[in-house]
Amino acid sequence: MTDEKVSNLNLPNALTALRIAMVPFFGAALLVDGGESVLWRTVAFVIFAAAMITDKIDGDLARARGQVTDFGKIADPIADKALTGMAFIGLSIVGDIWWVVTIVVLLREWSVTLLRLSLLRRVVLPAAQSGKVKTTLQALALGGLSLPLLQVDGALDLPGEVLFYVTQVVLAAAVVMTLWSGYEFYRDVWRARRDADRTSAKRVL
Repeated sequence: MTDEKVSNLNLPNALTALRIAMVPFFGAALLVDGGESVLWRTVAFVIFAAAMITDKIDGDLARARGQVTDFGKIADPIADKALTGMAFIGLSIVGDIWWVVTIVVLLREWSVTLLRLSLLRRVVLPAAQSGKVKTTLQALALGGLSLPLLQVDGALDLPGEVLFYVTQVVLAAAVVMTLWSGYEFYRDVWRARRDADRTSAKRVL
């Protein structure tokens, strides 16, 4: 008896595709008037928040409904990295994040994602707790920095400035966790390959 193949045409995958489609709209809204538009930066924040919410929903739905597919396994991390990558690049363009931070984070994110996808059928590495913390901190930092915190004036001027620097602290923590979770991932990959080699050697013997 063979397991019934799950169709790629399902709600979790549709939400993943929607999240990918949101990326250019988020980037465009963030960059209107060089990032100085209060209205469009607020729109960018709403798009980013909606995309992060769909990220949570599509994963929960896929597991609850038994609709985990190969497409979802590949498209979901790509959608995540496309969104956060656009946020890092866009916020660097408008001057809210140093370019060196963006380059280091994106090198880590895409190298881990590509390696994880290449190992998808051979080695199963569960998501580490550090990776989950990293994702949460990145979402908070990038979402907060998408807001027009330094563009508002009047009564919101001081609160906006304070929140901007608080968010920068969250970003620093996110960068630390990004690098640490990357180290843990490569360490776990090395251990998994070592164990696989040992198992293969024992079978030969």
